[in-house]
Amino acid sequence: MKIEILGAGCPKCKQLTANAEAAVKELNIQAEIGKITDIDKITEYSVMMTPALAVDGTVVSSGKVLSKDEIKKLISK
Repeated sequence: MKIEILGAGCPKCKQLTANAEAAVKELNIQAEIGKITDIDKITEYSVMMTPALAVDGTVVSSGKVLSKDEIKKLISK
């Protein structure tokens, strides 16, 4: 599984990254967590509001900081 955080590195982006890392750890699953800060790459995902969360190349959230539990629900499907 590949999880990507899309954003410029603002505090909200950092919080979303921390929440994603905590969710993966609690679920005890293998996942690669990456950050995309390049605005051109972010717009390739059709994201207009950051932070955004993409799982395996599909944007599942945009414009808000998901909680650890919300992320766990998305990635354990």
